[in-house]
Amino acid sequence: MRVNLTDRQQHILWATVRHYIATAEPVGSKALADEFNLSVSPATIRNAMGTLEKAGLLYQPHTSAGRIPSDSGYRIYVDQLIQPSDTLARKVEQVLDQLNWSDGRMDAALRGAAQILATISGYIAMITIPQTNMACLRHLQLVQLEPGKVMLIVVTDAYETQSVLVQLPKGADGNWPDVEIVDRELQILSNFLNSKLRGRSLSELSTIDWSELDRDFELYTEWMETMLAALSSRSRSNPTYTRILIGGLSEALRLPDFSQLQQVQTLVQLLEQDQELLWPLIFDSPELDTPGKRVTVRIGSENSLEPIRGCTLISSIYRRGSVPVGSVGVLGPTRMVYENAIAVVEAAADYLSEAIGGNRVNFPEG
Repeated sequence: MRVNLTDRQQHILWATVRHYIATAEPVGSKALADEFNLSVSPATIRNAMGTLEKAGLLYQPHTSAGRIPSDSGYRIYVDQLIQPSDTLARKVEQVLDQLNWSDGRMDAALRGAAQILATISGYIAMITIPQTNMACLRHLQLVQLEPGKVMLIVVTDAYETQSVLVQLPKGADGNWPDVEIVDRELQILSNFLNSKLRGRSLSELSTIDWSELDRDFELYTEWMETMLAALSSRSRSNPTYTRILIGGLSEALRLPDFSQLQQVQTLVQLLEQDQELLWPLIFDSPELDTPGKRVTVRIGSENSLEPIRGCTLISSIYRRGSVPVGSVGVLGPTRMVYENAIAVVEAAADYLSEAIGGNRVNFPEG
């Protein structure tokens, strides 16, 4: 979302959000004039706040009350007006480094990390257990079903079967290649691909260096790339759900933002009993496909799950090499100290990726 605001409007929006985060009380123009060096009169601040309200960035919960940020106002604040705290990021790394990552007790280390992140951020921390059974290719076979149609059948290391149907390119004369010739070449190609790809995770298949393929297979390179990219995408869109370790739930629920009993009950049920609903949301993150984007911030109504539509979810993927294996995040009210929460999530994801990639973390067998 991009809204064109003047420097003064940006400054007043920033001050309004900061004041509301700190006090949980609707903000008036006099409070901003007294607390922040805005160099303008309360009347000018009041006019600017009216403009921000018309733009949908602030609203009045009651007619006689001050204003509070809307989800759109928080979005502008997060995207344009703040930077994550470098100081807090360094603190997260230092504290996580004190945990024991090398004795094979993955659950215990990650549970400790979740509690640390909850304590530092002041919100609910969530870390998924790394996927230890990420599907790897055990065997593949290319089978010609009829002229022009080939099916790739893949057997994973868990003995699960996946398949993709692909259209074979026509020859230079516009006709389908001879069926018997295609059968022989598909068998050769199957053997070649098995030798190259066996043991690699399905999510890695779209990153293969196709220059390694022999010239004899150049005809098939383009459709093979399409086929395996589709298989890789399917693997990513259907991840294996693992437990989400939760830290700081009871402490965060004491915040005034969680004062309604029904809201608390549905949130607790989601986090403790219905985690499978939350898992795809924290793992299906836009930063997976956006270079340079490290975290996903979903504010209020941007969350698709009803129990957290009044919350902000900040999450990031951690990886083993180039392969996403888990997610780390914090969940709290929209009235959140965003620069701190974003810094905590970024630093934790970077730390876990480095620790796992450097083999400091031992994956449990499974």
